[in-house]
Amino acid sequence: MEIIKSPTNKKIKKLSKLLLKKEREKEKMFLVEGKHLVEEANKSGTLIEIIKTEDYDFDSTIPTTLVTYDVIKKLTNSVTPQKIIGVVKYLEEQEIGDKILILDNIQDPGNLGTIIRSSVAFNVSTIVLSNDTVDIYNDKVLRSSEGMIFHINIIKRELESFLEELHTKNFQIYGTKVDGGKMIKDLNIDANKIAIIMGNEAKGVNERLLKKCDNLLYIPMNKACESLNVGVATSIILYELF
Repeated sequence: MEIIKSPTNKKIKKLSKLLLKKEREKEKMFLVEGKHLVEEANKSGTLIEIIKTEDYDFDSTIPTTLVTYDVIKKLTNSVTPQKIIGVVKYLEEQEIGDKILILDNIQDPGNLGTIIRSSVAFNVSTIVLSNDTVDIYNDKVLRSSEGMIFHINIIKRELESFLEELHTKNFQIYGTKVDGGKMIKDLNIDANKIAIIMGNEAKGVNERLLKKCDNLLYIPMNKACESLNVGVATSIILYELF
């Protein structure tokens, strides 16, 4: 098999554009780095192609292109890249189910990755992203999700109209607020369909969205601590509820 040695190779230049959000959205494809993420993509049926160095041992029936390590560096933002890259197609939307986590303007990729992992751990059916939340195919999101992005339904919506739609489907909607809400343990939740809204790292949940909630909740904590990281807070709430 021929080995691609030049980072300026036509195919490599085209694939490297997938590091940009606008190109990912245009091509409906993204890149994952490392054996674990490539394996998870393969198990989900979304892996299109494998790009790897000749000395990297990885058996697969997926079409494979051999490249030098310098070429691998062209396809990742990592300082010390792993020797295998996966080309993956965008994830398809599924039915939303009855346990929904809604994310309003989450900006930190690491937070989103953590939230995705916790959502899988605590049986969330669907994660709903606001249009201004960080891109789920951002490389930092993919790495911090540890491959769990392939195990959960994730969709993007305009949230105000989406909340109205949920009400027509008999969902109970719970917003999170540092003050003015109820403690999780004090809520008598008997609904079969539940949606939780988590907000922006600095501003919390948008007030317009809070007005559409059936209840507001918060996590009691030591007063010396003003707030929790949104990834940590989400994990605690999901554990308590689900």
